[in-house]
Amino acid sequence: MNYHFQAHRQVRRNLLDILQNTSHEDLLLIPDGFNNNIYWNIAHTVATQQLLHYYLSGNPFRIDKYWIETYKKGTLPNLNVQKSEVEDLEFLLTETSKILMKDYDSDFFSDYTPYTTSFGLDLKSIQDAIIFNNMHESLHYGYAMAQKRAILGEKY
Repeated sequence: MNYHFQAHRQVRRNLLDILQNTSHEDLLLIPDGFNNNIYWNIAHTVATQQLLHYYLSGNPFRIDKYWIETYKKGTLPNLNVQKSEVEDLEFLLTETSKILMKDYDSDFFSDYTPYTTSFGLDLKSIQDAIIFNNMHESLHYGYAMAQKRAILGEKY
């Protein structure tokens, strides 16, 4: 699983880079052809990671439920995000990855409720969830990059 944790840390570094190097205005802008924004895509990865790993294993979330309720699948982008919330998300991107590794190493995920993703994959264990989550976060990283490119194109 070390490789999968390494991949998770890298995807999170990539997301953090976008978050830190995109203006606040651009993070919240919904580009033409999209139904959400860069900020939503990044916050959604944190919320989904908690659901896939903690909720489905019957464990408490490691973050405030606000993040889950505001950015889970099916939510709409929050267009009134304060800069302090962006800073909180920066922290969560790094810390939830570290906490996941510690929890995994301490056998925190002894139970897991099987779940079929909307992507069509069956998750039967925490290992499946970790591997799938990397794919999910990479997908949203791609969306965030496309949205940033679309925004830059709209500005020039």
